[in-house]
Amino acid sequence: MGFYKQRERESDQSEDPESEIRVTDRRRRYFESDEEPAGEATTESPNLKPSYVAELEARAEAAEKLTQEVQSRFEQLRGQLQRETDETRRRLNRAADERAERAKADFIAGMLPVLDNLQRATGAVESGSTPEQINEGLRQTAASFESALSAAGVEPVESLGQDFDPELHDAVETVPVEPEDEGKVVAEYTRGYRIGDRLLRPARVKVGRSSEKTKTAGE
Repeated sequence: MGFYKQRERESDQSEDPESEIRVTDRRRRYFESDEEPAGEATTESPNLKPSYVAELEARAEAAEKLTQEVQSRFEQLRGQLQRETDETRRRLNRAADERAERAKADFIAGMLPVLDNLQRATGAVESGSTPEQINEGLRQTAASFESALSAAGVEPVESLGQDFDPELHDAVETVPVEPEDEGKVVAEYTRGYRIGDRLLRPARVKVGRSSEKTKTAGE
């Protein structure tokens, strides 16, 4: 009987909300608090590098990339400059060749009148022309030849009456002269020519020598 009465009391207490005993399970809270740090450790890895090291590495990578871009641009510019230089050299060579061809053609064209005069002189001799006519033809030929040389920039070397200059004159003979004509060119065997500052050939000349020096050398 006592057992049944106890069961009834328990039944009555279960039906009464105010008399219900509440039990809180604290084990789950402890388990969750123990598991949360482990979960955070798995989701986030700690950064072992200081921030300034990472910043330096980023700057180094950016500088290396910029260096590569500059090097690539430099190679492009160098190739372009080399191509332009080669093209300019070829163009200048072509222009120089064209100028040389034009100068040669102009010189040959200037020599054609000389050939014409020579042919006329030859025809005059064959036709029995007088010596005066033949001589005039030869003078015209020489004048036309000198004109052609002058057009090409060739100038004769002045000799007669000039002081002897071993850079311009070739002394092939000396002759006694008065003291005031000592060392002067008194005769010219062949004329010298130059073009600009370049001597084409020296003039072959006769140079005067004082008679007093000649006597002194003879004694």
